[in-house]
Amino acid sequence: MANKPILNIENLSISFGKNEVIHYISYSLYENEILGIVGESGSGKSVSSLAILGLLPKKISTINSGQILYNSSDLTSLSSKEFQSIRGKKIAMIFQEPMSSLNPSMTCGKQVQEMLLKHENLSKKEVKVETLALFEQVKLPDPTRVFDAYPHEISGGQKQRVMIAMSIACKPDILIADEPTTALDVTVQKNIIELLKELQTKTKMSIIFITHDLALISEIANRVLVMYKGEIVEQGKVQEIFNDPQNNYTKALINSRPSLNTRLKQLPTIQDYLNNTTSTEIVTPEKRAEKHKKLYAKPPLLEVINVEKEYISKSGWLGKPQKFKAVNDVSFKLYEGETLGLVGESGCGKSTLGNAILQLDKATAGKILYKGVDITKLTKTETRNLRKDIQIIFQDPYSSLNPRIPVGEAILEPMKIHKLYASDKERKEKVIEILNNVGLSEEHFNRYPHEFSGGQRQRIGIARTVALQPKLIVCDESVSALDISVQAQVLNLLNDLKERFGFTYIFISHDLAVVKYMADQLLVMNQGQIEELDDADVIYKHPKKEYTKKLIHAIPKGL
Repeated sequence: MANKPILNIENLSISFGKNEVIHYISYSLYENEILGIVGESGSGKSVSSLAILGLLPKKISTINSGQILYNSSDLTSLSSKEFQSIRGKKIAMIFQEPMSSLNPSMTCGKQVQEMLLKHENLSKKEVKVETLALFEQVKLPDPTRVFDAYPHEISGGQKQRVMIAMSIACKPDILIADEPTTALDVTVQKNIIELLKELQTKTKMSIIFITHDLALISEIANRVLVMYKGEIVEQGKVQEIFNDPQNNYTKALINSRPSLNTRLKQLPTIQDYLNNTTSTEIVTPEKRAEKHKKLYAKPPLLEVINVEKEYISKSGWLGKPQKFKAVNDVSFKLYEGETLGLVGESGCGKSTLGNAILQLDKATAGKILYKGVDITKLTKTETRNLRKDIQIIFQDPYSSLNPRIPVGEAILEPMKIHKLYASDKERKEKVIEILNNVGLSEEHFNRYPHEFSGGQRQRIGIARTVALQPKLIVCDESVSALDISVQAQVLNLLNDLKERFGFTYIFISHDLAVVKYMADQLLVMNQGQIEELDDADVIYKHPKKEYTKKLIHAIPKGL
């Protein structure tokens, strides 16, 4: 690694209004290196990086002190016009959400061409050739098709590759990658990480890689700095930070992620580390086997038999209808008190299967037996009554909560619909009890969804689900958008509630480390079919199918 700094941040502090969010941070980015910045939501990692590109909101943000020196020029003193010659050409950025960063009304090729026409002295013909070469460089399948495609016509991983092509188009000195893999499948994430490393080796550019996942940092970065509440609490070489973390917050970030080797009864959270109250109790293979013996001695709660879900799509007015099987001949049994992990890449059919079980999207063929009754043949009234027994926890609690209704009312509402308890007074008492059970309190009853953090909103989503005392809960990617330590809190909560109330879970996720921690049995889906079904630990230790091996191999392991 070359030791000449290309970027120096010196005593930088930033405020939003009267609230200081970055407190006098200093660090350097060297030529030809990948620097990882890790921390949770609100730690200041994205804000400090937006400041480098002069992208902080003008009216509400202030840089109180410090310098951002790029090749000894202070970026904090540049005007908007002066920044235009630097942004994209010298310092480029890949944003977290490619769908909202790409223009939906322009083809992917045109968006990259626009960047080249602005900064490079090339003819239109040369720009097209260069764009297609970039698409090949970022390993887009069929670059010519992607060139003419609109963003909605390609997958999430492909959209992220288009963003990367755009950001490296002008061969920048510095590339800032802000959570570029957060919403992606574990295999696509691995591909993007390998692609960035390959591009960095080839072009010798410097990369700042921002994430909340320390295990991911270990796969890509040379050095790492850890941010917490607007401060840098630790920085150093990746090996040093991983093998000998000094700060309690760093220790918590490393250990809050479920281990693939040992299963702790409770995952440690940030608060546990800060208060020195971490538990080391392990669920031994013997305890697990004993629990499974009891679980599987009873008749199944749910039986899915040869279920299929077919969609018909038409291409244009006169196009021939195309049949597509999203779920193809799936069969399994689920037992009371069990957690069934359901994994696979986007488009494998796992959410479609979940929706068929919930009767939100009826199966085309097959049977779904709940307590021995085929629920695919129920009347509307019977299906409505079944809703009380089979519930869902959504991926995004914010969009599933009504912003105009206080959260207490939102939890009370389904109780009223299903005529639980004798009066509203009794229901309110029950809601307060449930809020306490999920780690919230009575004072939260009259607050609105926007007044809570992401982790608290997910707790509210869980509270609303458990309010109906369901037997079976489908958790559809219900922790994928959460910070590592908040994720640990929610996973602990789900396990506590399961033990206390005897819930049965279908746990859908693309994060295999989380699924292994939570699941008794594991069902691996690929292209609508079951690839593998067995005890979660057995599959992780000895995967039989190549597809499963590929998924497990793609999990960021840490050091």
